[in-house]
Amino acid sequence: MSTSKVTYLGDLRTECVHLKSGSTYITDAPTDNNGKGEAFSPTDTVATGLANCMLTVMGIKARALDVVLDGSQAEVTKTMASDPRRISKIEVVMQLPEGVSDKHKKILENTARTCPVEQSLHPDIERVVVFNWG
Repeated sequence: MSTSKVTYLGDLRTECVHLKSGSTYITDAPTDNNGKGEAFSPTDTVATGLANCMLTVMGIKARALDVVLDGSQAEVTKTMASDPRRISKIEVVMQLPEGVSDKHKKILENTARTCPVEQSLHPDIERVVVFNWG
């Protein structure tokens, strides 16, 4: 079964549908590549997907450890390179709760650094991940 359907709407915009849930989002080409930049660009979704994945697998592990991560946030900065145009760097700065033991912090940080998206990114993409606890 397919995961999603992407429809090109014209004017450098796509509509993406998650087939199981019906959830949707749009993408636009970025302003530095002939677009309007009115929504996530395709490369924005890749960079943001890294933070989504990190927080999700941390949440799974946190449940098992009886640690609450609700309200945690990640700020993502994507850097592009040219020739060829590609993502060259993804920076993720996480704001996480206080009161987590050093042992659990280490486990959760390792879980984030080995998430499926991180493992799927090209090795030439530089990753900078900062965990701010408390």
